[in-house]
Amino acid sequence: MEHQLNQTEREASLEKIQALEQLDPKVLDETFAAAHDAIFKEVDCLTCANCCKTTSPIIEQEDMDLLSLGLGISRAELIRDYLSMDEDGDFVFNSTPCPMLEADNRCKVYENRPEACRDYPHTRRKSMHKVMDLLSPNMEICPAVVQILNEITL
Repeated sequence: MEHQLNQTEREASLEKIQALEQLDPKVLDETFAAAHDAIFKEVDCLTCANCCKTTSPIIEQEDMDLLSLGLGISRAELIRDYLSMDEDGDFVFNSTPCPMLEADNRCKVYENRPEACRDYPHTRRKSMHKVMDLLSPNMEICPAVVQILNEITL
């Protein structure tokens, strides 16, 4: 259930991303932080959950500890029951939608969710210049990314 952009929205967003990549890294971080905060005052991720329905985060070693704790199982059980290794050698959830996604779009392990989930859609972080390549694929999944890009004026 991906968020569908029309061609005009896609092109405008890609042009905005290219223009933003030219900004000073500090200005880029500040610009995204302000837009992210403004949009997420209004956005309720529980109405969408496309990220959880369509993609799997990379599960780092520290995430495994948190997930095991949240599920009340051992790390070995977590790996056996919930994770697989992708083509890049990273652990990811073994199914889509996310096995932690409940019927009401809530996360079964929200307080113990992986760092990549905490940070999604990667629009409010230091060193935004390092993750600009994530904006294009994420705008196809998360409607808030396009809203954030639209919020930014250059």
